[in-house]
Amino acid sequence: MDGIRIAVVLPCYNEEAAIAETVRGFQAALPGATVYVYDNNSKDRTVEIARTAGAVVRCEKMQGKGNVVRRMFADVEADVYIMADGDLTYDPKAAPEMVRMLVEEQLDMVVGTRQHEAADAYRGGHVLGNRLFTGLLASLFGRSFTDIFSGYRVFSRRFVKSFPVLSAGFEIETEISVHALELRMPVGELVTAYGARPEGSASKLSTYRDGWRILKTIGTLYRVERPVLFYGGIGALMLVAALVLAVPLVLTYLDTGLVPRFPTAILVTGMVVVGVLCFFAGLILDTVTRGRREMRRLAYLAHAATTVAEK
Repeated sequence: MDGIRIAVVLPCYNEEAAIAETVRGFQAALPGATVYVYDNNSKDRTVEIARTAGAVVRCEKMQGKGNVVRRMFADVEADVYIMADGDLTYDPKAAPEMVRMLVEEQLDMVVGTRQHEAADAYRGGHVLGNRLFTGLLASLFGRSFTDIFSGYRVFSRRFVKSFPVLSAGFEIETEISVHALELRMPVGELVTAYGARPEGSASKLSTYRDGWRILKTIGTLYRVERPVLFYGGIGALMLVAALVLAVPLVLTYLDTGLVPRFPTAILVTGMVVVGVLCFFAGLILDTVTRGRREMRRLAYLAHAATTVAEK
């Protein structure tokens, strides 16, 4: 991979127990790569230890992993980007194979699918949540990844510079996955070891709070990227409910020639109007979404693909 600029970017918050070994692990696995540590307001010695280990240390004051990723992707210039957490849970030895896959197969993203052996490496609730959200993403967007929440990913420059990071927290991995799916990027997956955190390192992920934020992100992305289905579905529900309410009114009118329940008739009329408006709103927003997708595609195509031949 000589001639290809490789950047390892590590979002960090209070990881003094693991950051040195993580940095040295990636330096050993990819001798020519530049390792960046982006500190997110750590209160311990993460910054000092990372610098001593030989990493380029930068800081992002806005709290949240999504904010850190936005800053990393904007500031770092490279041909291949490797993103991992600084807590030593991801195996640096898998990085060369992930980079090889990306370059030789001309992919835009390779996801390190987590395989854990230690019971405390990946909590059971998180495993279940990952499966549920992965299935939900596949049902909404047509396809998905084996592990949509993996923080171990390798990106092409094309991907990084066309990705408008909007998330602020741990929902960033969901946004990354949807970006790849919507632009129909060539992607791959590689099973990688996922280990337990070293003593002194604690997870920053809140199961319920961040799970709720991820669910809201999936809903928002579906509304934005699939407006016809989203608003059309609401409109269809309104029309079906209006039809159910209207049947007794119609039968009574046919039998007596009278409409005795005017409030219900008014409600049905309003529901039909709202349902039709939702359908047309979806059509209009679909045109806007198509334009946004075309702009992202053009931003993607503005960068040359990373290949071995271009070393």
